[in-house]
Amino acid sequence: MTIHAHIASLEKKHGALEEKLNDVLASPSADDTEIAYLKRMKLRIKDEMQRLKTSTRH
Repeated sequence: MTIHAHIASLEKKHGALEEKLNDVLASPSADDTEIAYLKRMKLRIKDEMQRLKTSTRH
């Protein structure tokens, strides 16, 4: 898998997590633990995408 394909895959996962997070937040019985987990996962993916994008510039 090329770096660009990996970044595209991560962007797709990030978007799916964003949708899941929005669904959870819209629920009246939103679980704080699940919200925190989803936010951490989104941040990890975002950090990985940024790291990969930076490494392709050099």
